[in-house]
Amino acid sequence: MKDQLAPETVRTALRIENATLIDGTGASPVTDAVVISDAEGTLTYAGPAATAPPAPSGDTAGTRVIDAGGRTVLPGFFDCHTHLAYAHASPPGRRGELDPVLVTFDTAARMRQTLDAGITSARDLGGLSAGYRIARESGRIAGPRLHTAVRIISHTGGHADVRLPDGTDLSGGSMSEIADTVDESRLAVRKVLRAGADLVKICATGGMGSPYDQPEDEGLLEDEIRAVVDECRRHGGKPVAAHAQGTEGILNAIRGGVTSIEHGYGLNDQALEMAGERGTFVVPTLSTVYAGINKDTMAPFHYEKKTRWSGITKENIARAIEQGARIALGTDAAVCPHGQNLRELSYLVDLGMDPMAAIVAGTRTAAELLGVDDRLGTLTAGRTADLILCDGDPLTDIAVLGDPANILCVVQDGAVKKDLLLPAATKGARP
Repeated sequence: MKDQLAPETVRTALRIENATLIDGTGASPVTDAVVISDAEGTLTYAGPAATAPPAPSGDTAGTRVIDAGGRTVLPGFFDCHTHLAYAHASPPGRRGELDPVLVTFDTAARMRQTLDAGITSARDLGGLSAGYRIARESGRIAGPRLHTAVRIISHTGGHADVRLPDGTDLSGGSMSEIADTVDESRLAVRKVLRAGADLVKICATGGMGSPYDQPEDEGLLEDEIRAVVDECRRHGGKPVAAHAQGTEGILNAIRGGVTSIEHGYGLNDQALEMAGERGTFVVPTLSTVYAGINKDTMAPFHYEKKTRWSGITKENIARAIEQGARIALGTDAAVCPHGQNLRELSYLVDLGMDPMAAIVAGTRTAAELLGVDDRLGTLTAGRTADLILCDGDPLTDIAVLGDPANILCVVQDGAVKKDLLLPAATKGARP
């Protein structure tokens, strides 16, 4: 029997009229805009209605026409730092206690929830097998298109070491790849790439949720990080994301040649200058300090570290924003709730980022980080039709994007994945 794709994976030509367009490039919004994609899921026009191709007549053209009613159309957003395999506030080490079938179904539900929040692309930085990427690509499940690190490279007792003192791996082997020397670091890269990783994640510092270290502790050392980066170069130039919270580990990671600094809580002027010179991205994950602190659900050591670092984080990330760091949006979802990813935009704005710049951080800049900016991240002709339609004006109230109820329509690869529009707002072909 031939496999059948789910109905929502079927594309149709799409025309959105009477919209306010924010195209992700940073350009001023276009009122009374039209956005058109063809039946292959490629954008053919995005701009003023006055210069748009004429609308098709009748239903013969097979085009679905949506009257946006003045609502805002934006590119589909990215979350560059998620952990979809884990439930919110559930330690990764608890995964080994769960039935793998339940983990699979729960992960699929979180992927759907993330897509419905307006995230059409995500980078999962630990715990998610490559099978979920394949399942999404083949239409088996709905969710963001995925880049996954599969497991995290950490040293013994480091941030991603979720083993008990007797060596028992509480994550069931899903979380970490242990490396304590330069040679072991190279071997760890080969293992995660063999498992299907799209990028490599390392721990350059300790962390908040790990019981054996502190955020200011150094993780993999500079020579080990250089070995990881070199091994990735030897295997097609895979990107390297560095969990890096304390200042010394951040500096080691940048000098070692990583692609992105994750969290960056201890960024100082030296680190920002080095990152700017080398084009290193910063993914601040502000949701971890704005929405990721709950004394009732956190271990005491975790709560103490988070509260101690919260003010430091806000001060340093505000400086990074002021100095024009190359910031891409990421949330660390699982530490913070899933399905509320775009609240991160409000946190960036709270620390001084202009709302348009925050939108660019979650679209164009994020696409640059993932190396897909030639087809995603902006609404321009020739790009893939990934877009959302939202209630409200995010340039006057960025918080509207953080409420999934305001995300009325999500289009991914030209197929409508979420549709809360009233029937009167659409006409023509239906997917």
